[in-house]
Amino acid sequence: MRAIKQAAIFILSFLFLTSCGYKSTATLAKSVLGENVYVYVAMSRSDPQNTVLIKDAISSALVDRFGSKIVSKERADTILSISLLSVKFNPLVYDNNGYIVSYRAVATLKIDYTLISGESGTLTTNGDYDFPIAADSIISDTKRFEAIRYASADAIDEFTAAVAIKGLRQDNNSGF
Repeated sequence: MRAIKQAAIFILSFLFLTSCGYKSTATLAKSVLGENVYVYVAMSRSDPQNTVLIKDAISSALVDRFGSKIVSKERADTILSISLLSVKFNPLVYDNNGYIVSYRAVATLKIDYTLISGESGTLTTNGDYDFPIAADSIISDTKRFEAIRYASADAIDEFTAAVAIKGLRQDNNSGF
């Protein structure tokens, strides 16, 4: 009896998702971004290592989530110009002795974009990443770079959600 219920739920879910015109966020975002994307990350004079980390995180996110290709500016459907506005490390958890044992890294990115449709604009996005450290220690460079990388990728996810909404609006305006 339980197997029949599970099969029925699966079939109904499948029919609902296919019949209602469900499109994934990645599909919607890719329709707005196009296949070829150029990414420029402005160099931070105060912290140049983060620029490389952010560019890698963004490029990985675009390739992994949408199957986009990172290309030269001349071949691009979409151009993204990104600058790191700030990185903050906020304490989250303290142990019984008052030592910080967990932090949250918050990266704020400014993204200037020109989409495949010709629309351009600017978005400011925030991404965060929580990570533990040993009590009575400082944040190592390795942990710091990892936190900035993951927080930047999270900020790109926020940008992606905004782009997916644009794709959904475009689909709705075209009669779907």
